[in-house]
Amino acid sequence: MEMNLTLHVWRQASASASGKLVAYKIRANEHMSFLEMLDVLNEELTGRGEDPVAFDHDCREGICGSCGFMINGIAHGPLPGTTVCQLHMRHFKNGDELWLEPWRAAAFPVVKDLVVDRGAFDRLISAGGYISVAPGSAPDANAVPVPKKDADLAMDAAQCIGCGACVAACPNASASLFLSAKVSHLGLLPQGQPERLERVRKMVAQANGEMFGSCTNIGECEAVCPKHIRIEFIARLNRDYLKASWLYRKEAASGGE
Repeated sequence: MEMNLTLHVWRQASASASGKLVAYKIRANEHMSFLEMLDVLNEELTGRGEDPVAFDHDCREGICGSCGFMINGIAHGPLPGTTVCQLHMRHFKNGDELWLEPWRAAAFPVVKDLVVDRGAFDRLISAGGYISVAPGSAPDANAVPVPKKDADLAMDAAQCIGCGACVAACPNASASLFLSAKVSHLGLLPQGQPERLERVRKMVAQANGEMFGSCTNIGECEAVCPKHIRIEFIARLNRDYLKASWLYRKEAASGGE
């Protein structure tokens, strides 16, 4: 079924330019994905000699985490557990007006239109979201037993694709859900134990330096996460951070002895 839509798209030529919402009329097919609908809009704009709308995308399969912007004030749009690239036009109605805006957070400055710089996430990972201990050759499959509960939790946390919806939805622009997922999926497994506390201390310090806000347990991050990362991981992050901070102060007070 064909549908006529009005799109109010945030247009901003560069990071230093001022932006504004611009209205566009477009005819879409219900079988299109949201990004395919924007592709059609961009073809029309290019044909008229106008600048196409800039938006991030890559795999278009909900895996890479590249796409993402606000649709009617909701990160990734109205369908729960879905990235923008997986959202289809059949979830909207003929005659709908849609407002498209980029993620809004000090740590995610707008680059152009709907594209934001999420380099802060990369710097969080560089600060400690890895395992640097040399593991040697690959062990036998069952040489290191891992409780199934821990393995399941680690896999749940590892589903985070780093899209940034949690930051955009949080009134405080907190990165706690992303940070807790990255800390948890390593800290739950035996290979991540040696650096567990140092990892969380470094990553939280980096998050503070990137001007992400603090978590106040509002829960908007969990509501918009396309991979259903739960806020229980934030509690795990807080426990590890408190323990790491206490041990760090204890070592500092004793002169590192």
